[in-house]
Amino acid sequence: MPSWNIHTAHVERLFAEHSANELGIADANAFLFGNYAPDIYLGFMVPDTTFRLDYCLTHLATPHNIPAPDADRFWDECIAHEARKPKSGNVMSLTLGAWAHLVADRTYNLRFRQFCDTRDTPQGEQLRLRKQADFDLFGHSLGIASCAEANDELYDAARRFRPYSILPADVERTIEVAAAIVRESAARVDAGEYQLLSPEWLAETFELCHTLIAGRLLAWREHRV
Repeated sequence: MPSWNIHTAHVERLFAEHSANELGIADANAFLFGNYAPDIYLGFMVPDTTFRLDYCLTHLATPHNIPAPDADRFWDECIAHEARKPKSGNVMSLTLGAWAHLVADRTYNLRFRQFCDTRDTPQGEQLRLRKQADFDLFGHSLGIASCAEANDELYDAARRFRPYSILPADVERTIEVAAAIVRESAARVDAGEYQLLSPEWLAETFELCHTLIAGRLLAWREHRV
């Protein structure tokens, strides 16, 4: 799945091309945080969270060595359905961010499955490690700068996030981790070498993912006006 620097870069690309209002996003800060939400309780991105959740639960995915989150199911259950109920804009903004995370994970992972099907690639843990190293290397090339801010609106949105409540201490831990990734990305000099993928493959996937996310959000805003 994409590293958090890639998820952050997708948010920056969206807001570089469209205002939050054009995308139907009431709270840009909550949307950025939402792009980290599905990974918070998995145990490998944010240390020492209050509790743990399984990947297949947070990402609505079936078990697979390269899982594909069900972003459409998340949209139907947590966005289209919830939009019929009174809900503050910051909660929906965080939820839209979580959906964007799932779209990215699904897009990158499905394309990576196709990549593996047409090539002789390593298997098991070695494949996962090489894939994640390439995703991270690509993420470091994107020049991210955005950091979420812990405020009362975000704490409230996280607490009322429909799939599971995100506790205040875990909001703070998540923001610390994401901010460290931004700082490390800016300071990194040694680009390294790709182990499986190419910069062109990753850039193409980035563009495809951006088109999917932006297109759905623009249509969502138009439908709700």
